[in-house]
Amino acid sequence: MRTTLYAWVVAGALTASTLLVPSPAFADAVTLDGVRVRLAPGTRQVITVNHTSGTRARVTYWRHTGGTWVRKLHAAGRTGYGGLVVGSRRKQGTGTTPLGSYRMPFSFGTHPAKPAWDLSHRRIRSGDYWVQDNRSRFYNRYRNKARGGFRWRLPSSNVSSSERLADFRGQYEYALVIGFNYASPVRHRGSGIFLHVNGRGATAGCVSAPRWFLRAMFSRLDPGLAPVIAIGR
Repeated sequence: MRTTLYAWVVAGALTASTLLVPSPAFADAVTLDGVRVRLAPGTRQVITVNHTSGTRARVTYWRHTGGTWVRKLHAAGRTGYGGLVVGSRRKQGTGTTPLGSYRMPFSFGTHPAKPAWDLSHRRIRSGDYWVQDNRSRFYNRYRNKARGGFRWRLPSSNVSSSERLADFRGQYEYALVIGFNYASPVRHRGSGIFLHVNGRGATAGCVSAPRWFLRAMFSRLDPGLAPVIAIGR
């Protein structure tokens, strides 16, 4: 996107004994696979994104159990063509991926919600956009054009043009919203940062991972376990 997280053996998943990281029960931060993770209260699930080279990264799913962080799954992913940047310094339209730790407020995609998916989910409908209009009070929000409130007709050449989600049916078959610039959006900092299915190469600011990995996350992430995604290098 422009500004824009199984067969266990076949998919390359890791067993619980692969890597164990002891952690105090009430830690507020932990380092996993070299990535510093800021934990939310009650966090027991983490996805780390460890930059390896160029726009490539290792995306790993961790589960906290018995006082230990256990590496469960990992996969080869991609980051933005503009490199990595501290979140507070990011600018819209630069193709950069924001460093830091973020909550994942909900998922969206081309499929209806399934009983095994615990996160709140939205199925992409005709007219659905992710608002990137810097004049809109709905900046960095999922919204249908029929509800108004943003300039959905802006051409893609305009930095404030919003993203029509149906245009990315492959990448957005499964997508998790990364809560960058989400709670109190700052205009021009960036909108629409997701963990979505791999495309053909680098993203324009999102993190991508294989389809099987996203499907696994949809079935495993539990809002009651306060999941966090941490992007590092």
